Amino acid sequence: MSATSANSWLSSGADPDAPAGRRNPRDRPEKWGNPVTYFIALLFVAVCVAPVLYIVIGGFRTNSQITTNPAALPHPWVTTNYAGILKSTTFWGEFANSVIVALASTVGIVVLSLMVSFVIARYDFKLKGAMYSLFAAGLMFPLVIAITPLYIVIKDLGLIDNLLGVILPQIAFGLPTTVIILVPFLRAIPNEIEEAAAIDGSSRLGFFFRMVVPLSLPGVVTVGILAFIGSWNNYVLPLYILNSQANYTLPLGVQAFSSQYSSDTAKVLAFTSLAMLPALVFFSIFQKRIVGGLTGALKG
Repeated sequence: MSATSANSWLSSGADPDAPAGRRNPRDRPEKWGNPVTYFIALLFVAVCVAPVLYIVIGGFRTNSQITTNPAALPHPWVTTNYAGILKSTTFWGEFANSVIVALASTVGIVVLSLMVSFVIARYDFKLKGAMYSLFAAGLMFPLVIAITPLYIVIKDLGLIDNLLGVILPQIAFGLPTTVIILVPFLRAIPNEIEEAAAIDGSSRLGFFFRMVVPLSLPGVVTVGILAFIGSWNNYVLPLYILNSQANYTLPLGVQAFSSQYSSDTAKVLAFTSLAMLPALVFFSIFQKRIVGGLTGALKG
């Protein structure tokens, strides 16, 4: 085979040593999986997506359209429902409360869990295993179980009808999950890096901020996204703690709006879709980060 023909053969991606007429295995088209698997996956996707689409599209309809044909598309499309809600100061006030609670809870969960995980993963001390087991056991006790004693504690602290009374418990109940995820990330950091940092004169705090935080960033992003979405969608705790509508978060706002406009189904659907839209957009943008972070935790 000449040099020219060999170069053209290699540039085409074929194997020059392969017998004539035999195709490179890499040139073969990828086989599709079992059609039953795809059908089941599409079925699950449809079950999850269909209610969301119905709520969003329902906001573009009138009550008469919903009553006449609940499953039909809007004809004509109506934007007054969404426009009226977007002009409402009540909606934006509840939106601001949800943003404050979600951001404060996320920052508190990420900062505290990163510190606790660093100690558990990088230090040897008595009761280390018991401390880690305590956080693991916290996964078995959801917020609903402790809502009554938690309400009494918050009441004694004078935080009823206060956003801080929602933020602090969310931070406490968000720590177990984040610690379990972050500890494998911090354990995977080689000891040689810490020893080299110590030789360079870096303190333990310097090693934490300069090396640990950047190296564990995938896990930090993952737990931050999960904490934000969980806080945004939390309904039970604000229901018990917040009394005045001025302090309502969006999940409570949806309930109050549904009770107030129970006869206006289209407007209720519009309010509900706008309330859940930020969490859906946030999750859609960062879903790869979540999967990558959890994969790294499992490998660690």
